[in-house]
Amino acid sequence: MAAIVESIRGEFARYRGLAEAAIAQLTDADLAAADGETSNSIATICWHVSGNLRSRFTDFLTADGEKPWRKRDEEFEPRAVTRDELMAHLGAGWAVLEGALAALTDDDLQKTITIRQQPMPVHEALHRSLAHTAYHVGQIVFIAKARRGAAWTSLSIPPGQSDAYNRNPKQEHGAAHAAKLSGIPQR
Repeated sequence: MAAIVESIRGEFARYRGLAEAAIAQLTDADLAAADGETSNSIATICWHVSGNLRSRFTDFLTADGEKPWRKRDEEFEPRAVTRDELMAHLGAGWAVLEGALAALTDDDLQKTITIRQQPMPVHEALHRSLAHTAYHVGQIVFIAKARRGAAWTSLSIPPGQSDAYNRNPKQEHGAAHAAKLSGIPQR
C-alpha cells in the first residue's frame, strides 16, 4: 500500500510542477487576466486549489474535509496579486497536502474519513483530490498556453517530437516530470 501513497504523492508533485511551470511563463498581469465575466483567472483558480487542499488535508484523518473556516465562494472572487503572493498562497496549500501525505501509513489507507459529512475510504478521498487538482491544473496550463501563444514552452512532449521521445522516454513518473519542469525559466 505504501507504493500507492508514493504514486499519488508523485502525481501530485507532477501537477504542482505543471502549474508552477505554466505560471512561470506569465507576467503578473497575465495571472489576474480573465477572459469574460464568468471566466476565472489563474490567480482565482490558484486561490481555489489552495483553499481546497488546505481544507481537505488539514487534520486529514480526524476532521471533515470541508472545514468551517473555509470560505469557498471567496476563493472565486476576482483578484490581482503579485506572483510572490500567488506562489506563497498556493504553496501553503501544497504544504498542507504534502504534510498529510507524508504522515500516512499503510493502516491509514483502510480508514474512513468524511468530506462534507459524506464518509469515504482514504484511498478514494486521495484519488478524488488528485483528480480535482489535475482538473484545475489543466485549466491553468490551458489559460497560460493561450496567453503565451507562440512563445509557450511546452510542458510535455513538444509537437513533432513524439517519435524521438518514444525512442528514449524519460520523466514518466510524476516526481521525475516535476523535476524536469522546474527548469522552465520564469518570465
